[in-house]
Amino acid sequence: MNFTSEHEQFRASVRRYVEKEINPHIEEWERAEMMPLHEIFADMAKLGFLGLDYDPAYGGQGADHLFTLVLAEELGRIDNGAFPMAFGVHNGMATPSLHDHGTHELKEAFLAPAMRGEMVAAVAITEPGAGSDVSAIRSRARRDGDDWIINGSKMFITNALQADWLCVLVRTSDEIGFRGMSQIIVPAKTPGFKVSRKLDKLGMRASDTGLLSFDDVRVPVSNTIGQIGRGFQQQMQQFVRERMWGCYSVPPCMDIALARTRDYARQRKLFGQTLADNQYLQYQYAEFAAEVDLLRVYNHEMGKAFARGEDTTRRATIAKLKAGRLSRQVADWCVQVHGGIGYMEETWTSRFFRDNRLLGIGGGADEVMMRVLSTMDGFTGGAAK
Repeated sequence: MNFTSEHEQFRASVRRYVEKEINPHIEEWERAEMMPLHEIFADMAKLGFLGLDYDPAYGGQGADHLFTLVLAEELGRIDNGAFPMAFGVHNGMATPSLHDHGTHELKEAFLAPAMRGEMVAAVAITEPGAGSDVSAIRSRARRDGDDWIINGSKMFITNALQADWLCVLVRTSDEIGFRGMSQIIVPAKTPGFKVSRKLDKLGMRASDTGLLSFDDVRVPVSNTIGQIGRGFQQQMQQFVRERMWGCYSVPPCMDIALARTRDYARQRKLFGQTLADNQYLQYQYAEFAAEVDLLRVYNHEMGKAFARGEDTTRRATIAKLKAGRLSRQVADWCVQVHGGIGYMEETWTSRFFRDNRLLGIGGGADEVMMRVLSTMDGFTGGAAK
């Protein structure tokens, strides 16, 4: 399966939208440390950008997965990392489990409005004592008749201040480890739920991120996504989609950064010649450009495999590990080549450096990706026998 003329037409449409409707507002959103997500998502929904490979019965477009890949690549051309992340959380991180495992009633109530841009979605997993180790979460839902009563806290939650509903992973039994968890939809207006505070971040500053608290939050048991007790397994599937989305946008983002730095090096003179005349910098540029191309091809093969219905867990893990490392290496190099001006907040390199540091942490840290790969390959440690 290759990109068709329809894919390329769609790419051109998204690119025009980014250039005309998103990038002109980036500086304003960065200063406000907030983006009008309801307004933007509603606008994008009208253009058919939401739920590309979701069921049309619930607001999706019924398209093949390569359209999602194209969308993510073009959003990678945005002048900050905050919007692609916020959109990705709504479109491909908070909603896959609901789409794949939710009841008809649950999808009509929450998925369809989200895909129409009428509601903003978030996913709540990380806790003060449980980040990379998802099995260590402690937030709990106790059953009371036909309701769940939820208590606990979540942190580092993207879209927290604007979300209309959240896909929340909590414990629903006394079983330890990964057993006994469930994914539950919690409407943001439910009594007992609140955003305790907005978090002040190093990067992704235009994306609102919050610390959440759940104090006897009562929601119907029917708000459970899929089977009670299978939340951990469903979330692991959802993580695969999240990691794929994050990786898709990296090559275009790196392409732009490398091109901008190349152009700067061509005009910046030092010791009687331009920076671009320095062979060491030429070789560094060439190596990064090659690495970006390799990741792009790998992403495309991963996307095609997913479209064929294959399990892409391993591919997504490898891509996530590579993308996280490559993005921060390129960002660091761009700052270095720009020198002092690159360290200034007025230069694009500063935000680029800050925003891209997150990829090696969020959605599974580099070390978690290496742990997953070593476990999948049977390298689990233990004494030699």
